[in-house]
Amino acid sequence: MNKFKGKRVLVTGGCQGIGRSIAIELWKAGANVLALSNQPAQLASLKQQYPSIDTVAVDLCDWSKTREVVAALGAFDCLVNNAGIAMIESFLDCKPASFDKTISVNTKAVLNISQIVSKTMIDRKIKGSIVNISSQASIAALKYHAAYCASKGAVDSLTRVMALELGPHGIRANTVNPTVVLTDMGRQVWAAPEKSKGMLDKIPLGRFGEVSEVVNAVLFLLSDDASMINGVHLPVDGGFLAT
Repeated sequence: MNKFKGKRVLVTGGCQGIGRSIAIELWKAGANVLALSNQPAQLASLKQQYPSIDTVAVDLCDWSKTREVVAALGAFDCLVNNAGIAMIESFLDCKPASFDKTISVNTKAVLNISQIVSKTMIDRKIKGSIVNISSQASIAALKYHAAYCASKGAVDSLTRVMALELGPHGIRANTVNPTVVLTDMGRQVWAAPEKSKGMLDKIPLGRFGEVSEVVNAVLFLLSDDASMINGVHLPVDGGFLAT
């Protein structure tokens, strides 16, 4: 299936975890994929395994350098803002530096990259699609994740504004909001029953998400199958937010 044949797609945080899988599945679907990350070694590993996936390294906390790099990449038909970090601190202990870095990567980078990509879409009259990876934590509080929850709530709000302002240009913007996802790291972090039970008890399906389930939602929203979907937040959470 070459649903994305001939499409150029930029995936941030595209060299590991969910982002890597998104990049690979888009490539399998015929897209010309460019994975962007601040991890050169991981990008090199992806490039070695999939030589036709392009890669570029940049620190998303560097606003000016990121703009320079992304602007030089040319036009894209689709964008996936996947890059993100989570710093584990309670509300009372959340430090200014932690908050600033989390917002910088999780929220400001979405604004920065989306501005560059969407301006080029408008100039080239490209009817594009943008998917921002958010979280169920944008809506439901997650203990010891004050900065993370704030950053993802901001991503949802920013995405709604993007949908409103970019929609008239034929550019759609949506979010995917996963629960805990069993990446390699996720399996390690949530392996202990004493830690996972409290979260699992809140998920009607009784399990965590698989990477493929998030990837499928992202590809759907990017595709023309979702051509009338704009400004939505799609939970991939087994019903967590329904309870």
